[in-house]
Amino acid sequence: MVLTAETVGDSLPSPGRLLRPGETCWRLERAERMAVIVDAADYFATVRDALLQARHQVLLIAWDFDTRIKLVPGSPRNGIPRRLGPFLTWLVRRRPDLHIHVLKWRLSAVSGAWRGMLPLTLLNWRGESRLEYRLAADHPLGACHHQKIVVIDDALAFCGGIDMTADRWDTRAHLDQDRRRRRPSGLRYEPFHDITAAVDGDAARSLGDLARGRWRSATGVDLPVPPPGPDLWPQRLTPLLRRVDVGIARTQPAHDGQDAAHEVEALWLAAIAGARRRIYIESQYFASRLIARALLDRLADPNGPEIVVINPTDAHDWLEQQAMGRARDHILSALRAADTGGRFAIYAPVTARGRRIYVHAKLLMVDDRILRIGSSNINNRSMGLDTECDLAVEPGPTQALTTVRQGLVAEHLGCMPEEVARLEAQTGSLVASIEQLRQRPGRTLRPLDAKPVTAADAFVVERELLDPERPRWPFQSLLHRVDWSWLRHHGQRRPR
Repeated sequence: MVLTAETVGDSLPSPGRLLRPGETCWRLERAERMAVIVDAADYFATVRDALLQARHQVLLIAWDFDTRIKLVPGSPRNGIPRRLGPFLTWLVRRRPDLHIHVLKWRLSAVSGAWRGMLPLTLLNWRGESRLEYRLAADHPLGACHHQKIVVIDDALAFCGGIDMTADRWDTRAHLDQDRRRRRPSGLRYEPFHDITAAVDGDAARSLGDLARGRWRSATGVDLPVPPPGPDLWPQRLTPLLRRVDVGIARTQPAHDGQDAAHEVEALWLAAIAGARRRIYIESQYFASRLIARALLDRLADPNGPEIVVINPTDAHDWLEQQAMGRARDHILSALRAADTGGRFAIYAPVTARGRRIYVHAKLLMVDDRILRIGSSNINNRSMGLDTECDLAVEPGPTQALTTVRQGLVAEHLGCMPEEVARLEAQTGSLVASIEQLRQRPGRTLRPLDAKPVTAADAFVVERELLDPERPRWPFQSLLHRVDWSWLRHHGQRRPR
């Protein structure tokens, strides 16, 4: 018998249950069906199908919205608008009992008039009372509302990383040139990769409770619980799992009498600590000192898991690059130095012509037995400052989760999932499989290297000036020094 990572893993004792209400999740609720939706082309079309069946209440909770985006490409068909704002207006006028509530972060609305939110405001003023648009400002200084949740009649809910805004729509092909990938202004934007999840049953009802709680906290208004309705699961959406318990994990800062919640942080750390064979991560950032330390601990274990991280090449803008990019360089130096067994790899996806594909996904998979999808990034603020929501399932080692992971790796490498599966079976290693597949021309994954960190960069990173882990009073971050000495120590290169 050939000893592979799979066979060794199967011989290990089963770990304890990860999802524990009150610790690693807020609630643990049953979903009759759970699905993973990759990239916004499928997500927008699926949400549109589901919204057409709404009868009583729609809750749209996110960091940003743009009413000008098209949910599906092309021109209106059968009188149904394709742009988000006109579509929502059409829905409430077609359904006399339907109420739609839109909540987004206050500061993302600073340029709201330029990103299509002004029409919703005008609808409120003109008396379209069943379509409400509100801003979330119930946060400590420097924090933001970052959840991305859609709940329809408490029967179907979506939660993940995709905002219903511009610069998000893309297909899994991530073509270099796709005429449909345009902003409302007509300008093109870069390929974009993201992930969300769909659930029904009690899990959807609990996400409805969470969304109504956010609305109450932001507006002071209690929304009613909608009456039971019909099954809303879209025909186009194939369930990944059936009758599965779903953990709902939150980050919520203490503010104005609201208790803090750190289930997201606890879930990340417990999942990493429990990994036996493989940790697969997709994240917009790679900047959390707590998660970096947890991964270093696993690399220090000679029998620890492989760790594969998918990140964008660079952050979106200069400020993000100073906060997240320099922190990533700090962390990568430490992980590379600690990786004596070649078990850590971090890559950025690029198109067939070498153009970057921006990664906005927030996904964690452990041993193909744990799946976590949500809004939380691998940065400090997602662990304690911003308002986040993640979903997690642990059905145990299952081919369904393996299929998701291999499908994502295949998407990034421009190959078929069967090729990933075949190489994994041969090598027993995800890192070795990626290294073989990425040598071929076409869409691929490129390794990321740490750039030198200057003294000024280190000052910003170590004091968490732009990425604080917890709420602080103004300018406290300038005086507070986080102990990053363990990271600098690990980051010293080994003698060759």
